[in-house]
Amino acid sequence: MGDFQNKADELGGKAKETAGKATGNDNLENEGKGDQVKANAKQGVEDAKDKVTEGLGKLKGDDR
Repeated sequence: MGDFQNKADELGGKAKETAGKATGNDNLENEGKGDQVKANAKQGVEDAKDKVTEGLGKLKGDDR
């Protein structure tokens, strides 16, 4: 999964949250909030992997 998919999942979660609030559907609102948390966590992992890869590249002499 990449940055684009994580952002799409985050936006989908925001849409669910908004729809849940608008309709008074607490389950949908909470599901949307959960989707956003998952998307942000996945993005955090992707960012950490990128930093590690970058750091390893610098140690090896590859400036990525």
